[in-house]
Amino acid sequence: MEIDLADLGFWRRPLKERHEAFARLRELDRPVFFQERRVPLLRSGKGFYALVRHADVVEASRNAKVFSSEPAVTNPEPPGWVKHVFGESMVNMDDPRHARLRRIVSRAFSPKMLGNLQGDIDRACARIVDDVVAEGPGDFVRQVAARLPIHVICDMMGIPDDVRDRVHQHVDVSTAYTGVRPSLAQTVRMAGQNMLALLALQRLVIDLGRQRAQTPGGDLVSALVTANVDGERLTDRELGSFFALLLVAGNETARNTMAHGIKLLTDNPEQRRLLAEDFDAHIGGAIEEMVRYVSPIMQFRRTVTQDHDLRGLHLKAGDKVVLFYGSANRDEEVFPDADRFDITRDAKGHVGFGGPGPHFCLGANLARQEIRTMFRELFTRLPEVRSVGEPELLVSNFDNSVRSQAFSF
Repeated sequence: MEIDLADLGFWRRPLKERHEAFARLRELDRPVFFQERRVPLLRSGKGFYALVRHADVVEASRNAKVFSSEPAVTNPEPPGWVKHVFGESMVNMDDPRHARLRRIVSRAFSPKMLGNLQGDIDRACARIVDDVVAEGPGDFVRQVAARLPIHVICDMMGIPDDVRDRVHQHVDVSTAYTGVRPSLAQTVRMAGQNMLALLALQRLVIDLGRQRAQTPGGDLVSALVTANVDGERLTDRELGSFFALLLVAGNETARNTMAHGIKLLTDNPEQRRLLAEDFDAHIGGAIEEMVRYVSPIMQFRRTVTQDHDLRGLHLKAGDKVVLFYGSANRDEEVFPDADRFDITRDAKGHVGFGGPGPHFCLGANLARQEIRTMFRELFTRLPEVRSVGEPELLVSNFDNSVRSQAFSF
């Protein structure tokens, strides 16, 4: 089987074939280089080395001085004008700029803040299941998985109720653009829709931030636009970029894990039975195993800043590497029998929230909290809930997204 990770056609292949391809790449002595082709509206790129082993992904994640997130972590890189339109996202920054922004926004994810959110998450899950019972089973993504993360993020940020449907629509458009497009015309159309959606999200929260700067409330926007004890605050553009990142990245991790998770628990009845028999004992391990198995975000790119040797490969300054999290999470050296879904496995070393280091996902504990609470509500009130048939997946080389999943209860 020919393997070309830079060819968008590879990402249309069946999942089993792709896993087999990555397993073959992991067996090689050193990372393989893939030449990129020109992608409309994006930089053509010079190609990249694929980091597919767990140890390589962890090394690159930890060593941010050599493996830089600048100018961008998406693959291929966006053109330079994008940051002038949308501002720079903190995922595309190195220290000290990254450290400053992370220090400011990390207050949203402190144990105290997450503890204060639990009551809101409980109520949101109860309302979602109420609506599922009233409406009847249909699409698990639309009715359950897609609703909770955006609801929680909007609650945190203090987004008014009357604009939340628009927020949801803009997020759907933004994440759809990460899929593989079959034609130039569709690429251009989706790129335009994506830019308009991101601009609308940023404008919404910037306007709200200006209001909160004058009359602060108890929401996160107020905290981010008013100076803390060190005099630090987010500018308008920084607030807009953070909101877009939080909605897209924060939403997709929990949403994808829940959507894949209901399918995994249905297809593995012995694992489902273990979880149902002692939910509290197993849900922590189940969530880590779901994230490992699913890898909600499949890859990020890094730029090499100086000559560096990695497992027999001599990298030069300016080289690009891509961290394939889905492959690292199936590395048999770390996860024996890696293709088996096992909620009793010690999966804590997975890189489903990004590798260890300065860019480890800030919202990892919030995602865990949302997944835990939603599955508790489902298993308590709808103990027979299960997926039906196969999911419709987004064809993407970045976002392991479920577009729809039929279910019953």
